[in-house]
Amino acid sequence: MASSTLVLVFISVCSVVSSSVATTSPRPILQVTKDATTLQYVTQISQRTPFVPVKLTLDLGGPYMWVNCERGYTSTTYTPALCGSAPCRLLNTTSCTTGTTCNPPVPDCFNNTCGHGPENPIANTGTSGQLGADVFKIQASNGKNLVSVLTVPRLYFICGSNFINDGLASGVTGMAGLGRTGASLPAQLSTYYRFDPKFALCLSRTSGAVFFGDGPYTLLPNVDASSSLTYTPLIVNPVTESGFSGDASPKYFIGVKSIKVKEKRVSGFNQSLLTIDGEGRGGTSISTAAPYTVLETTIYKALVAAFVKAMPKNVQKVANVAPFGACFNSNNIGSTRQGPAVPSIDLELVQSKNVWRINGANSMVAVNNNVLCLGFVEARTDFAPVIPVIIGGHQIEDNLLQFDLSKSRLGFSSSLLGRSTTCANFNFTSTAA
Repeated sequence: MASSTLVLVFISVCSVVSSSVATTSPRPILQVTKDATTLQYVTQISQRTPFVPVKLTLDLGGPYMWVNCERGYTSTTYTPALCGSAPCRLLNTTSCTTGTTCNPPVPDCFNNTCGHGPENPIANTGTSGQLGADVFKIQASNGKNLVSVLTVPRLYFICGSNFINDGLASGVTGMAGLGRTGASLPAQLSTYYRFDPKFALCLSRTSGAVFFGDGPYTLLPNVDASSSLTYTPLIVNPVTESGFSGDASPKYFIGVKSIKVKEKRVSGFNQSLLTIDGEGRGGTSISTAAPYTVLETTIYKALVAAFVKAMPKNVQKVANVAPFGACFNSNNIGSTRQGPAVPSIDLELVQSKNVWRINGANSMVAVNNNVLCLGFVEARTDFAPVIPVIIGGHQIEDNLLQFDLSKSRLGFSSSLLGRSTTCANFNFTSTAA
């Protein structure tokens, strides 16, 4: 089902939206904390009646929100999505589960309820689940401060299970899917509150925020991170990773035509890997589920070799520290406002002359007091990866990324450290007067 059709279907689902919702209304916002043990980006919303706080791991490429309903899900406002209904068509699913009818409805009663297969990309697990809706509460901001709390009377999600909960951070019972579908959180919130389908992601090594809607996205000390964005097209991959043509991938892809180290193009791998082929293989995606950028083996080895060669001669290479393939004694590595003074890594983008530059703060990882490692990892070698370049969390930290679905483009700020701020600097501690 085309994405435009999905949005129209969802508008019919959310027909209860008041026409008085103005374009200047407060925008939803998620406060994010980085879990130090798992390196996952975790947020919290409230759901159900009575409200229950629910911790979720962010999944940038996830098609929808899923919640573990096997962990005491109780609510007087839960509503199952009946087979053949508009919400089921939204997910393009024909799966229909029958079972015992319950009054009032609860998640473990599946009579005439449509289903879908929620996935945990961190543990690489998946299962079956049912689609339902419940009351949803989220903080709101004016782009500078918190201003209120917003309530959606019926936000759709998939009921997951304990099986796919494994591997998530402590206390987390689901995932917040921000992907390119009509059922993701950005799509549902923009449809309900009637703002343009766009959102911005701003993460740091400790915390961050997800802004729904347009800017400003103001960080202390009064820096609008959206004021100087560079844009590149978002590319639709028409094939999901499971290989189903016609169901476009929910992941966000950008066009990278080359990789450079210290402004010299990296060679030694098949450049066609950077292009999505007719079977949906290839290209570059962006992920919050991967802590570090994951590269197909030949790309990884070529990048590491080029980076090692470009390092100053007085910087000593030391034993590697897993999972990294190039580590250095940091004693002779200088420090800059944008991190360790190491060779820059550039992603040269297609359809423009723009470059996404990765400086030391985003390329290097301090593994102990005197060892820095190149923060890129090699993809699994037991099978060819479907996506050869997955830009991971460490590389996008302290970069504001705006996903504009109405114009199918990505806006990126480059490192905010150069503007004397970080993505941890949104003012969540006070509210506007």
